[in-house]
Amino acid sequence: MLTEFGKVFAFILTAILFVLIAIFASKIIRPARPTKEKLATYECGENPEGSPWVKFNIRFYVVALIFLIFDVEVVMLIPWALVYRDMGIDGFLVGAIFLILLGLGMAYEWRKGDLEWARPKINPPVIKKSVPPDGIIEKELTLAE
Repeated sequence: MLTEFGKVFAFILTAILFVLIAIFASKIIRPARPTKEKLATYECGENPEGSPWVKFNIRFYVVALIFLIFDVEVVMLIPWALVYRDMGIDGFLVGAIFLILLGLGMAYEWRKGDLEWARPKINPPVIKKSVPPDGIIEKELTLAE
C-alpha cells in the first residue's frame, strides 16, 4: 500500500515519463527535412538582416519592467474602486495612501530619467593643462633624479 507521499511520487514520475515518451515519439515520427528557410531566424515575415546577436538598448527592458510594475499596481485599484464606498473612510484612506505611493514611485522614475527613451549623455569634466605663453614647460626636479 502506498503512502500519501508515495502517491505523489508516483504521480510526478508518471508525469515525467509521459513528457519524455511524448518528446521521444515526436522525434521519431516527425520528418527531418531542414532547408535554408527553415533554419533561418524568423523576424515576423521579414528577411533577417545582419547577425542575430545584436546588442539591444537596455532602455527597452527598463521601460517594459517599469510598465509591468505600474500596470500590475493599477490593476490592484480595480477591486478597491468597486468596494471602497462599502469600506468607509478607512477604505478610502488605504486607497489614497496606495495612490500617493504609486505617484511618488512614478515621480521618482520620471526624475531619475528612466521614462525617457534617450538619456542625455553626461560629459565628464576635462582638465586642461595650461601652457605658458612662451610655450616652454619647465620640468620640476624631484629627489629621484
